[in-house]
Amino acid sequence: MEYRQLGRSGLRVSTLTLGTMTFGQGETSAIGTVDEAGVRRQLDIALDAGVNLIDTANMYSIGASETLVGKAIKGRRDDLLLSTKVRFPMSSGVNDAGLSRHHILEQIEASLTRLGTDHVDIYHVHEWDGQTPMEEYLETLDTLVKSGKVRYLGVSNFSGWQLMKALSVSDAHNWQRFVSNQIYYSLEGRDAEYELIPLSVDQGLGVMAWAPLAGGLLTGKYRRDLQPEEGRQLKDWGEPPVRNPEKLWDTVELLIKIADGHSASPAQVALAYLFNKTGITTLVIGARREEQLIDNLGAVDVALTDDEVDALDEISAPEFIYPHWHQAKAVGDRFSAADLVLHGPKRPAK
Repeated sequence: MEYRQLGRSGLRVSTLTLGTMTFGQGETSAIGTVDEAGVRRQLDIALDAGVNLIDTANMYSIGASETLVGKAIKGRRDDLLLSTKVRFPMSSGVNDAGLSRHHILEQIEASLTRLGTDHVDIYHVHEWDGQTPMEEYLETLDTLVKSGKVRYLGVSNFSGWQLMKALSVSDAHNWQRFVSNQIYYSLEGRDAEYELIPLSVDQGLGVMAWAPLAGGLLTGKYRRDLQPEEGRQLKDWGEPPVRNPEKLWDTVELLIKIADGHSASPAQVALAYLFNKTGITTLVIGARREEQLIDNLGAVDVALTDDEVDALDEISAPEFIYPHWHQAKAVGDRFSAADLVLHGPKRPAK
C-alpha cells in the first residue's frame, strides 16, 4: 500500500480508503446492508492490506454506519484514521440539517459518541448550504479543531466557486482551512477535471475520490448488451447519473481488454488508472461483499503502462466546455500544473 500526503497537511493516508456507506440499514440500504459481523470482517481485511483511513458520515443509515464502525474499531482506534461528515438531515426537525452552528455542534458530539472516540481525524462538510452564512460554519469548524475534537477539515460536493470562496474566507480570518476535497471522480465521470481537481492542486487540497467505480458500472458486471438481474444500479439509487451511455460502454470494453492483459479485474484497472491522475490522494472504496473489497484492494498491485493510461484517458475524456476550449486554442503555452489536469500534454485543442 502506498501512502500520500493529504493536501497541505502533515497527514499521510493510504491510497485506498474504506468507505462505509454500505454499512447498516435505512435510507442508504439501496447501497448495501452490511451487518456488524460483516463490518468487522471488512475492517480486518482493509487494515491487513494497509488501509489506514475509514470514511463514514452521520447520515449513512442515519447514524447506524458510525455506530457499527465505532464497535468495530474498539481497541484499535490508534491504528487508523477516521473521517466523518455533517450537513444532511438527521431527523425531521427544522434545525436538524444544514451547516448552522447549532447543527454542527450537535452532530459532532453525536458522531463522537457513536464512533466511541474523543476526536475525528477529518471532519468533512458533506454538501453546500447556501442559507447559512459561510462565516458561521467556518468559524464553528475552526473552533472544533482548536478544541481537539477535530484534527483536520474537509469539504465534499462543493462547486468550484463555492470552495474557492470558503478558502478565501478562512484565509481572511486566519481560520483552519480545508485540506481534503471529497468528490465524485471516475472513468465514467471526469467532470471534476474542469474546476475541482485543478483548484485542489492549486490550493493544496488532497482529493478523496468517492464512487471511483461509478457505483459498480466500471466493474465489468454491466455491459452494453449484458445487464445483470440484480445489482444496486437496478435499484432506486440514481448516482452517478450516466449522461453518455455509449461512452460508458466503450470505456467498460476497454477496461475488460486491459484487465485481461494483466490477469486483473476491470475494477482493479479502473482504480489503478485513477492512481495515475494528478491531484488524487486516495480512492474511497465501499463494498457490499467481502470478495468485492478484496478485489478492489488488489488494484494497488496493478501497474498500467503509459499506453494503457493514455488509451483510457482518450476514451473517457470530458469535452472541452467554455472557457476551456478557448484557453486550449489561445493560451496553451502558458498553462500551469493545475491547468494540465484537464489540458494534459496528450489533449489537443479542439
